[in-house]
Amino acid sequence: MPLRVYNTLSRQKEDFQTVEPGKVSMYLCGPTVYKPAHIGHMVGPVIFDTIKRYLTYSGYKVTWVVNITDVDDKLINRANEKGITVEALAKQMTQDYFDNLATMGVDGIDHFPYATQHIKEMQEIIATLIEKGYAYPLEGDVYFNCTKDEDYGKLSGRSLEQLLAGTRAETHSGKRHPADFALWKGSKPGEPAWDSPWGPGRPGWHIECSAMAKKILGDSIDIHGGGLDLMFPHHENELAQSESCTGKPFARYWMHNGLMQSSGSAGKVGGGHDKQGDKSVDLTAAKEAQEANKLAGSKGAASVKELFAKHDPETIRFFLLATHYRSPIDFSDEQIAQRGESLDSFYRLFETCERITGQSFYALKTTTRRSESVAPPSGDSKHFCDAVSELRERYLEAMDDDFNTGGAVGVLFELRKTLNSFISENKLDVNKDDQGKISALVYGLTILKELAAILGVFRTPKQKAASADDGLVEGLMQLVIQIRADARKNKNFPVADLIRNKLNELKITLEDRTDQTLWRRG
Repeated sequence: MPLRVYNTLSRQKEDFQTVEPGKVSMYLCGPTVYKPAHIGHMVGPVIFDTIKRYLTYSGYKVTWVVNITDVDDKLINRANEKGITVEALAKQMTQDYFDNLATMGVDGIDHFPYATQHIKEMQEIIATLIEKGYAYPLEGDVYFNCTKDEDYGKLSGRSLEQLLAGTRAETHSGKRHPADFALWKGSKPGEPAWDSPWGPGRPGWHIECSAMAKKILGDSIDIHGGGLDLMFPHHENELAQSESCTGKPFARYWMHNGLMQSSGSAGKVGGGHDKQGDKSVDLTAAKEAQEANKLAGSKGAASVKELFAKHDPETIRFFLLATHYRSPIDFSDEQIAQRGESLDSFYRLFETCERITGQSFYALKTTTRRSESVAPPSGDSKHFCDAVSELRERYLEAMDDDFNTGGAVGVLFELRKTLNSFISENKLDVNKDDQGKISALVYGLTILKELAAILGVFRTPKQKAASADDGLVEGLMQLVIQIRADARKNKNFPVADLIRNKLNELKITLEDRTDQTLWRRG
C-alpha cells in the first residue's frame, strides 16, 4: 500500500506526495530553552526521528530542521530570576537539550537554527507583510492583521471569533482586532533588542519558525510537525503569516503528536488515531482536553536526566513509540518499567541466539533500504522464513498507515515470539550443527534488526551496570545452581523447588537448558 499521512489541515489521511520528488523537507518546532528538558520535550523528537528513519528507509532524501527559541519572555524572566544573562541561560539549557537527544538516540536532525541568528530574515518577512497590507506597525510593535487573511483559522477548523473565545489575546489598546498577534515587540529596558525599521525590539514567537523554515527549507515544505498544543495559536499564526508573505502553501502535511499525560488521564481525553482520522472529530476540543492533563515542568515533571537515572533510555524510547503518535501518552514510572520488562525478553533472545549462532545480534549486517532487504535462505525452513517475511510486510503496512509505530511495535513482539518458537521446536540450543536451521534463524534475526533500526532501538548492546561484587555474586549463584542440581539428581525436589522459589522472591530467574542452567535478574 502507498504511504498515507494524516493531515491536520484536511482532517484525513492523504497519499504522501512531496514538493520535490524523492525529497522530504521536515520542520519540527523545537524548545524554548529556559529550563531543563522533561520527558514531554522528548516526545516530538523521538517520533519525528522515527518518521525520518522510515522515510529514509523508504528511499527519500530527508532534510529535518528543529529550531531553538533562544529569545522569549520565559527566557528573559527566568534569566532575571537566576541573575544571569539570557544568552548564558539559553546556552546552558540548549546543551541540556542536545545531551538528552543524544541519550535518546535522536541523531537525525540536520539543522538546529537559533532564533537570534535569523533576526534579519524575520524582519524581511515582516516588511513584506506590511507592504502587502497583512501587518501594521503600532508604537514600536508590529501586528499581523488577522481579518485581512480570509482563511485564517483553517488549520484549527474554527472561525476567528471561535478561536478568540476563551483565549488570552495579546493586549494593546490600538490593535485593529483582538486576535491580531505580534510579529515584532518593542523592547523594554534591560531586554535583549535588535534595531529594526519599527524601532529596537525583538521578534514575536510565531514569526521565528516561519523565518527559519523559509530560510533553510524554502517557501513550501512537506511536513510541519509539533505537539497538538501548538496547533493554535502557534501553527495557525505561523501558517497565516507564511502564506500571506509568499502566496504559496506553507506545508503540505501538518502532523501533530498527542501530548504526554499524567498517569490515568490519557484515556479520558479520547482519540485513538483511527478516531482522530474522522473529519467530525473536533481537534481543538481534543487539544484543550489534552492540555488540561499535559505533563509539564510547571506541574512538577521531572527532568529527562532524572528519568534516565531510573529507566534505560532505550526503554523510554520504546515506551514513547508504543502508542500511535497522534494519541495521548499515559505517563507513569510503572508504565515505563513494564515496557522495560517486556524488552528484557528481546535481550534474552539476543543472548540465546548468540550462544546458538556464535554471532552477536548487534553485529548482524542488514539493509537500511526497504528495497534491499535480505533474501531468505533456501532449505527446509521455508514455512518459518515465510512467516518472518509476512511479519515484515505487516510491519511495513503499519508504518505506511500514518507511521503507526504502535502497530509496528506489536509486530516486533510477534516476530520475537516466532523466533523463540523456532528455536524451541528445533531444539537449536542442542542442534547447533544444523546449518540449515541456523541460517534460517539468522535470517529471522536480521529482519528483526532491520525493522528495529527504523524505531531506533536495539542499535547497541544494553549496558549493564558494573559492580565490584559481580564476581562474588556470580560465584555464589553458581554454587546455588550446583546445590539445586544435586538436589534434583538425588530426587530431593522439595529442596530444589525451595531454591527456585526463594530466588524468584529475590527477582532472580533460573532457566534450565539441556547443557546448563542460566540465571538472570528480573
